[in-house]
Amino acid sequence: MDSGRQGKARSAQSGQINWPGTLLGGRPQRREDLLWHLRSRSAHELWLVIVDASASTRKHQALSDAKGLLAQLFDDAYRQRARMALLTASGQSPRWQVQGLKAAKGLTGWLEQLGAGGGTPLLAALTEAADWLVARRKRYPAEQQRLLVITDGRLKVIEGLPLLACPGLLVDIERGPIRLGRAQALARGLQLDYRHIDKV
Repeated sequence: MDSGRQGKARSAQSGQINWPGTLLGGRPQRREDLLWHLRSRSAHELWLVIVDASASTRKHQALSDAKGLLAQLFDDAYRQRARMALLTASGQSPRWQVQGLKAAKGLTGWLEQLGAGGGTPLLAALTEAADWLVARRKRYPAEQQRLLVITDGRLKVIEGLPLLACPGLLVDIERGPIRLGRAQALARGLQLDYRHIDKV
């Protein structure tokens, strides 16, 4: 029977295979047995979040305040059914937490465990994110991408920045009586809007 939702899905002959729907109809024997996901009329949104969790962000509750902002962001992404990519910069090298998955409540657990420590591999994280975005655009050309960078900007050198080609915001979490104020220069170099967390 080729009517209804399954019939519509069959009419799309390319894109991503709808494996659950296909397998519910039995093991596919030929190409005609495959069901395909229809492309959504409205483009999906991807929110790429890079969190600087280096040792310096422990000072003056900077990371704690950032956690509150992230909790709100995850909740918004979940409600809007946006996809999330999350990259943390701490220790020796950046680490992906999720890459392009639908925002899930499970991110709350990760957020509770998030602690600061180690070095600041933020430039490495930005470079990795730039490469990942290029590959992602090839795979999902209609996807609307947004970027959020959370950092205190305490980098020794701000040069050799990658071209992210993605609209977004850098939130400065630097606090304390002596501020280096490097996050603003970093935002300019990355062509991102700038805001201090106290004004978010």
